[in-house]
Parts: sequence; C-alpha cells; structure tokens
Amino acid sequence: MSVLIVGSTALDSIKTPRAENPRLLGGSASHAAVAASFFAPVKMVGIVGKDFPKRYIQLYRKHKIDLEGLQIAEGKTFHWSGEYEVNMNNRRTLETELGVFETFTPHLPRSYQNSPFVLLANIAPSLQHHVLDQMRRPKFVVADTMDLWLNIAMADLLKLIKRVDGFVLNESEARQLTKEDNLVNAAKKLHKLGPKYVIVKKGEHGAILSGPKGLFISPAYPLPHVVDPTGAGDSFVGGMMGYLSTAKGSIDSNLRRAMIYGSVVASFCCEGFGLNFTTRVTRKAIEKRVKELEALVKF
Repeated sequence: MSVLIVGSTALDSIKTPRAENPRLLGGSASHAAVAASFFAPVKMVGIVGKDFPKRYIQLYRKHKIDLEGLQIAEGKTFHWSGEYEVNMNNRRTLETELGVFETFTPHLPRSYQNSPFVLLANIAPSLQHHVLDQMRRPKFVVADTMDLWLNIAMADLLKLIKRVDGFVLNESEARQLTKEDNLVNAAKKLHKLGPKYVIVKKGEHGAILSGPKGLFISPAYPLPHVVDPTGAGDSFVGGMMGYLSTAKGSIDSNLRRAMIYGSVVASFCCEGFGLNFTTRVTRKAIEKRVKELEALVKF
C-alpha cells in the first residue's frame, strides 16, 4: 500500500561547530518521504520555487517518489538556516524565508485521494485539515506537529487531533499542550483529545508510544558521532509509516516494530548533513541495524 506524505519541501542551510552546508534538500515532507520510500511507494505533496535544484528532483525520483502532487511555483523555495551548538540538542534559527511556501495550499491529485496511509507532516494545522477534507476514507492517518502551531494555531490543532488516528509530537510539546510534566499522564490527556495512538518523540532517547495495548518504549539507535540531527524526527515518522503500510496484520500488531524501523532510519539521517547520508542507505543496511537494536534491548 502507498503512503501519502504532505508537508514542507525546503532548502536548508545548516551550520555545526565542525562544518557548514548551504541549501541542502530539506523540509518535513522530503525527510519523511525518503524514509518511507525504503518500504513502500510514496506520493508526496509539497511546493517549491523555480530555483529548486533539478538534482533534488532527480533524488526524489531515485527513490521512486511520486511527484504528481509537487507544485512548482513562480518564486523562491522555502529556505531555513540554522546553527547547532556542540550539544546538538541545542540549535537556533538564523533565518527563515518562506518564499512560495507562504501561499501553499495542498491540492491532492485524484490518484492520491484514495491513499490508505496518510502522514500529515509538520505544516500548519489548517493545511492538514485541508488535506483530510480531500481524502476518501483512509485506513490510517498520522499527524506530526511543532511548538509553533501550539503557540499560534491551537484551536485548529485541537480540531485536527480529533480527526487523526495517531498524533506525534516531542516531549516539550506534549508538556506544553497538556500542562503535564509527567509524559505518562500527558499521553492520557492527549488520548482524551481524540487520537487512538500517541507517540512522544524524545530525540536521542527514542520515543514513547501510548495506545490500546498500553505503553511501549522505542529506543534510539546509539551513534558514536552525530553529524546533523535535522530531519531525524521526520525520518522517524516517515520510516514508521512506510513500514506499517507494507506489514501484514493490524496496526496494533505492527506499530511497535514500525517504530523500531523508524528509529533506525532516523539514525542514518543523523550521520550526514540533510539527506546526504539517508539517500545512500540500503534496505539491507536498515535490516542489519534493526537486528543490532533488537539485540541491544533484549533481556
């Protein structure tokens, strides 16, 4: 089954204490789509400007990502510039240029509207609503978010949460949204807002799932050296959705293993700038790392 992914497509300029790389392929949709493509056919919806490098279009095609839903508009592509500290949990935004993304309205081609698995990657909740309004009874819908929408679009976000099967956010966002310091209690409150599944991302410490079968703790694959964590969260949820879409059986029976696959794909993302390393990974390498992660947590 295919995965529909809707989100931002961007050019990222990233600076770390060791290196600096300008105008890399980035955005929530890009990272999630590449991650999902290791497991399933992907249909991507986003927008870029006329300045978007052709080599990045070829990179999408290399991963067999369906680009019928990618809009190419007059103007400049969304550009984000950020700088990481030595502790890469800390970063600051240097510059944000919305470009054509400022007027983005996601329009789904007819062939996309029957997609069974839908990932609403990090974009404004109003745009995520607009996507769902065009869908025809999808099997499983997951929405990702960020603190910006909690600050400026809370009403839209609360309405969106009621419409999705799974809701993904990081631990600080979970605390902000629920006013709960304890993540177990925060998950309980989030369930009351609508979603059957709640996934709280904890960066280098993995992720927590809360669902009908209770809690599950997904570890992060331990890396000796992190080059650039940009897009790791999007890669995690993209890899998870890609694996889920091809796994036999129910969502309940496959979601935990799907999170492990997502965690592994995210680990590859962190080993290079932008998507540079992820796009060179093979399914064989992913399977090898999944087995290593299983061995690390078995007792």
